[in-house]
Amino acid sequence: MKTRALKRNYGLLYSLPMAAWFTIFFLAPLIIIVVYSFLKKGIYGGVTAEFSLAAYRSLVNPNFIIITFRTIVISAMATLITILIALPCGYYMARSKYQTLLLLLIIIPFWTNFLIRVFAWMNILGSKGFLNELLLRFGLIKDYVHFLYNQKTVILVLVFMYLPYAILPLFSTIDKFDFSLLEAARDLGATKLGAINRVLLPNIKSGMYTAVLFTFIPIFGAYAIPLLVGGKDSYMLGNVIADQLTKARNWPLSSAISLVLTVITTAGVIIMMTLQKREAKSKNDIPGIGETGIPGPEAGKRI
Repeated sequence: MKTRALKRNYGLLYSLPMAAWFTIFFLAPLIIIVVYSFLKKGIYGGVTAEFSLAAYRSLVNPNFIIITFRTIVISAMATLITILIALPCGYYMARSKYQTLLLLLIIIPFWTNFLIRVFAWMNILGSKGFLNELLLRFGLIKDYVHFLYNQKTVILVLVFMYLPYAILPLFSTIDKFDFSLLEAARDLGATKLGAINRVLLPNIKSGMYTAVLFTFIPIFGAYAIPLLVGGKDSYMLGNVIADQLTKARNWPLSSAISLVLTVITTAGVIIMMTLQKREAKSKNDIPGIGETGIPGPEAGKRI
């Protein structure tokens, strides 16, 4: 009995540092944001100890609704393009003999500062940057082209920045996949694309869900990239929060917008987790199909 009691005490002791970390660095800031969003703006910035819903009334402003819609569209497009590029990359890495080298090449960008990578793109796409000079030298253009400060450039740089976050979970999932199932599908008359569509993709949904979460959430709250390479048509919610906090010094409004972002991203996480659970449950409910999604003897008899 004493041994069991000691084990329980140790378990509580081990969990305390993590609980303290989440409380100090996650729960406490979130509570502060919630409280500030319901307070009144101070004359010289900050907040006053007076309850107010002015910040939430400001969210109904048509300009804010337009920016929110724009943020969702840019985030969705960047995430979709990222996943479409990451899928063949993850597949190729899983089938390659040089997995370690390819993983290293994917991780190398993380060794460089985030802002340095953004400024590198600014030098490449600038009016007198590398791309313009190259096109002029080959006679493909007659004058400098303005590649920067538009939505397309923002999406391009966002895809580049968050592509590793999509490739790594997809590679991890595809690497565990039994590729003999693709060969079996081809033997049964499926085309190569059909085999990938009906056999590979359904079995790597968990990796796809994780890749979507890892890319959409940080892109949705992006601030630096739209600020540096975007124009007026690329102003996103992250920029609104920063401007309200530093320029307008409207802390309640910036807190309210941050809370909206948190609610949307949390809802996205819950939806993805629900889809993953349903997928795992549906696989386990089929006779002969285990957690791996690989048909067993019972499934063969059923067919």
